[in-house]
Amino acid sequence: MRRVYFDHGVTTPLDPAVLEEMLPFLKEQFGNPSSFHWFGRPVRKAVEEAREKVAAAIGADPKEIVFTSGGTESVNIAIAGAVTANRNKGNHIITCTVEHHCSLNTCKGLARQGYEVTFVPVDSCGMVNVEQIASAITDRTILINIMHANNEVGTIQPVAEIGRLARERGIIFHTDACASFGKIPVNVEEMGADLLSVSAHKVYGPKGCGALYIRKGTRWSPVFHGGAQERLRRSGTENVPGIVGFGKAAEMAAAGLEEESARLKVLRDRVIRGVLGRFEHVQLTGHPEKRLPNHASFCFKFIEGESMLLSLDMQGVAASSGSACTAGSMEPSHVLTSMGISPVDAYGSLMVTLGKGNSEEEVDYFLETLEPIVKKLREMSPLCAFDHCETEEACISCTARK
Repeated sequence: MRRVYFDHGVTTPLDPAVLEEMLPFLKEQFGNPSSFHWFGRPVRKAVEEAREKVAAAIGADPKEIVFTSGGTESVNIAIAGAVTANRNKGNHIITCTVEHHCSLNTCKGLARQGYEVTFVPVDSCGMVNVEQIASAITDRTILINIMHANNEVGTIQPVAEIGRLARERGIIFHTDACASFGKIPVNVEEMGADLLSVSAHKVYGPKGCGALYIRKGTRWSPVFHGGAQERLRRSGTENVPGIVGFGKAAEMAAAGLEEESARLKVLRDRVIRGVLGRFEHVQLTGHPEKRLPNHASFCFKFIEGESMLLSLDMQGVAASSGSACTAGSMEPSHVLTSMGISPVDAYGSLMVTLGKGNSEEEVDYFLETLEPIVKKLREMSPLCAFDHCETEEACISCTARK
C-alpha cells in the first residue's frame, strides 16, 4: 500500500545525517561528559559543539542554552523556574487560551498554588490581541507566556510585539517555539524572548531531547536538583546521543530554512485550495495568511474527525486532528473552541502538516483519497440532521450529503 506521511507537526522522521552524527555516541563514545578522563573529554566536546549549533539556530549565546528531555520539560521548567525566582515581585502570570497543554496545565497547577493566572482569549483565527495582553498587566505580573505558533491551527502570534511590551514593563517573556522552530525564523533577539523552548523531534532530530533558552541575566530558578550539569540549571546526566543529534538537526534546519519553507508553502496552499475547492461545509482553521508554511487545518461539518483519520489511514495517508498529546481525549479541541468553533464542528477537525519528502503528487493523492471518504461519512453521519437541517426532508436533500 502507498504510504503518505502528513503529520510532521506531531513528529518528524529522524534524518539519516542526524542518525549518522549520533551513532558514535550510542556505541564507542559512551563516556560521561562530566568525567575528566579521556572517555569523557571528547563527549563533553561534542555536547558543547551541539550547544553552539542550537544557539546559532536561534541567535543565542551557547551559554544561554540548557538541554532538556524535550519541549514539554522546557516549557514546564521555563514557567515554573521564572515564577519561583520572581515570587517576591508578584504572583501574576499572563498566558492565552490556545497554548499547548504543557503550558496550560503548568499555569493551572500554579494557580492551585496561589498564583493568579490570566488566560487571554484569541480571535476566530486563533490570534491573541497585544492590547488585551497589555490591559491584563498589573503591578504583580511577573511572566507573560505566549506561544510562537499554534501547533493545532498554525497561527503565528505577534511575539515580537509581545516581547517589546514585556521588556518595557520589566516582565519576563517566555515563548514556546516547538511548533515554529525549523519552519520560520526563530531569533530570540528579534522576538524579545527571555525564555524560549524548542524540541528536537519536530526538526528531524531524535525524540527525548529539547532545549530551553535562558537569556543572560534573567531571574530563573532551576527545577531539577542534583549534580552540576548544564551549569547547575538542569541536573542529571546528559542525553549525549540526543543532544548531538539535536545539534545536527538544528544546524540543518537553519541552513535550509528559507528554501524549504518556500517549498512547503507551495504544497500547503495546494492542500488548502484542493480541500476548499472540492468540499462544501469545510472551514479553514487558523489565520489565512499568518500561519506556518507547512500547516493546513480544517473543520469538516457533519463528520466525526476520528472516522475521517481512520479512513485515511486505511488508504495509507497519515494525518491527525490536532496535538498527539491529546490523542484519546473525548473532549473537543480547546484551541478550536477558544476560536469560537462549536464543539460539534470541532470534532470534525483535520490537520495536515507537511515536511521533507512530501510532493505535489502526494498532495493530489491525499485529495483524491479524501473525496470518497468525506462523501461516505456524510452519508452515514447522524450529525447533519441534528446540526444543519431543520427537518428530515431538508436533511435528505442537503448538499452536504451529496
